[in-house]
Amino acid sequence: MAIDAARKYNPDAIVAVGGGSTIDTAKAANLYSVYKDADLLDFVNAPLGRGRAVDRPLLPLIAVPTTAGTGSECTGSAIFDLKSKGAKTGIADRALKPLLGIIDPLNTRTMPKQVRLASGLDVLCHAIESYTAIPYYQRGPAPSNPLLRPAYQGSNPISDIWSAKALRMVAKALPESVTNSDNLKAHEDMTLAAAYAGIGFGNGGVHLMHGCSYGISGLNKKYFHPEYPQDHPLCPHGISVAVTSPAVAEFTGSLFPERHLEIAEVLGADITNAKREDAGAVLADALRRFLEKLGVPDGISAFGYSSSDIDALVESILPQHRVLKLSPRQVGAEQIASILERSLKNY
Repeated sequence: MAIDAARKYNPDAIVAVGGGSTIDTAKAANLYSVYKDADLLDFVNAPLGRGRAVDRPLLPLIAVPTTAGTGSECTGSAIFDLKSKGAKTGIADRALKPLLGIIDPLNTRTMPKQVRLASGLDVLCHAIESYTAIPYYQRGPAPSNPLLRPAYQGSNPISDIWSAKALRMVAKALPESVTNSDNLKAHEDMTLAAAYAGIGFGNGGVHLMHGCSYGISGLNKKYFHPEYPQDHPLCPHGISVAVTSPAVAEFTGSLFPERHLEIAEVLGADITNAKREDAGAVLADALRRFLEKLGVPDGISAFGYSSSDIDALVESILPQHRVLKLSPRQVGAEQIASILERSLKNY
């Protein structure tokens, strides 16, 4: 509908006011209003779509976020449910980045508690995943055409600065933001952390937590999250990302253990006597404590999933090449299934 409206109206510029879904919708409307004859799947990430590169200037897009989570005002990604494929996917290209982001914490003051929680968990995982993604110099061979370079480059010195700063801010501000709606300083810090993490992962990328989340939320048929619309099953994005974070940390901890221990310490763990080989487990325990204190649902079983659903979830997750390829450890069906099994219960 948004694409059809933009094509019909033929705007000179677009202003998006809302959360990540609103801003991502505006990005897609912008793209397809310029490419008026393009099919939806032309630009959708491969292998679900054709992964066509954007080779024309898009319209000026101004993004005004009203949640503190997605960082969409800083990224070149637009994520959505592709119902024809029964999957959550998106479009990723630098050309989608808004020309301007107007970030004002006062615009987030009316968020319900559960929206503050879910959007804030997205910030947390953006920062963790970008900071622990495969380094840019370990990625595969360069594409033949610079236009075909992926939007996400792997962890790098620039993304590390933004992601590390965002991580420290969200570890302190999120619990206060969730429990105290009147704490303007916490809202300010979360709003900035969302943008900082957006710059970080918008360059470095995310990996397994987000990759798994697309299947978890996309196949949800039973779960209704409190303080969200109750007219259809819905597992908020940040919640679906966070519930696999302990198991993902256990899986990735053997790669770059120093970073995993650093994150664990930021989240309150005592790493004085921690061993490098235990880095994944140390971070996983820190994440479990952090999530439990915030009242995050206890693993994917809280959404109605059981071991019998793992195969279907794996099948829906495997096509998420854009993010799975950024895992510091190579993953396939077996590894994803193990992460999901270990995420059935977290506490």
